[in-house]
Order: sequence, then structure tokens, then C-alpha cells
Amino acid sequence: MERAAPRRIRPAIRAIQSRRALPVRVPAGLLLLLGGLLSFLPVLGLWMLPMGLLLLAVDLPPLRGPISAAIIRVRRRWAKWRRRRRP
Repeated sequence: MERAAPRRIRPAIRAIQSRRALPVRVPAGLLLLLGGLLSFLPVLGLWMLPMGLLLLAVDLPPLRGPISAAIIRVRRRWAKWRRRRRP
């Protein structure tokens, strides 16, 4: 995912993935999941659920497989959708 991100964002992604960021990643992931569950409120939204799951998958091995499979599935569907939309 880092390679697909814009160059300006890549250092932030590397910093989040480092071991030193563990005390920040887990609470942030949990807060994002909680915010996603409260998506009926104006500021919070469903976008928070996948972000929280991605953050937690870095530290929780049982989540890595399902999250990685979901990313692959979404990328394939996105590519398929883009191919259909081209004239």
C-alpha cells in the first residue's frame, strides 16, 4: 500500500508502521473502529471502520489474513470497475 500512496504520504506510513508507534496505533485503531460504529453521527463515518481495521492488523496477527484478503478483493473489483467504465 505504501507504493500506491503519494510520495508526500509515504514517510507518515513508514512512521505508523514502525515498532515505536505501537502505543499510538492500537488506541487509534480502536478509536477509529468506535467512530465507525457511530457513523450515524455527522462527523464520524463508515470510512473509519477500514482505517481502524488496517491499523489494528499491523499489530494483531489474526486480523492480517482477513484484512489482506479484503484489500486484494477490493483492489480487483476496483480494477474491474475501472476497466468497464473506460469508453
